[in-house]
Amino acid sequence: MNIFFTSDLHFCHNKEFLYVPRGFTNVQDMNEALVENWNKIVKPNDEVYNLGDFALNDIEAAIPYINQLNGTIRWILGNHDTDRKRAKIIDECPNVWEIGYADLIKHEKKFSIYMSHYPTLTANFDEKKFSQHVIAVHGHTHQQKNWIDPKNPFTYHVGVDSHNNTPVHIDEVISDIRQRWNEIGQLPVVVQPQDTYPYESII
Repeated sequence: MNIFFTSDLHFCHNKEFLYVPRGFTNVQDMNEALVENWNKIVKPNDEVYNLGDFALNDIEAAIPYINQLNGTIRWILGNHDTDRKRAKIIDECPNVWEIGYADLIKHEKKFSIYMSHYPTLTANFDEKKFSQHVIAVHGHTHQQKNWIDPKNPFTYHVGVDSHNNTPVHIDEVISDIRQRWNEIGQLPVVVQPQDTYPYESII
């Protein structure tokens, strides 16, 4: 079984500001590409942690797309995942399991990975081995880069907007973070207010 992360698919969200930056001319093409890209790499026995905002606007139209997705989907809730959408998806999509607003998993008995829709600071900014830092994966920001803070490699964006509209494998996440960790050399011991990087826009 392989493990993947993704976030912010926004199926059926018919707004140009969403699908145009993703490389599409209409929402239908986006919906179909999200399913195609997902199923190219995710096999039926794989597991995907979807970190929120599954669909917007027409939930009825989104259900068939969700039901085409391979794998078991563990759903971390996002800010657009309303009670009505949650009930509809859980009732009609047998491959989706709601987790709640956050969760933590252990990978290879050494990596702790905290999952939330929202970017979360988990690294202690002290001198520890790489594997002793808690990795935080998130969505929500719709950024096209993997790090909301280039000085902190351990808060990592897994949304489709920075991963070519495709889920990202857990090993790729860890590899990217390790590479950034090596580039930085060490984390700053003290975090100053000017070191924070507020995101510019939220969809």
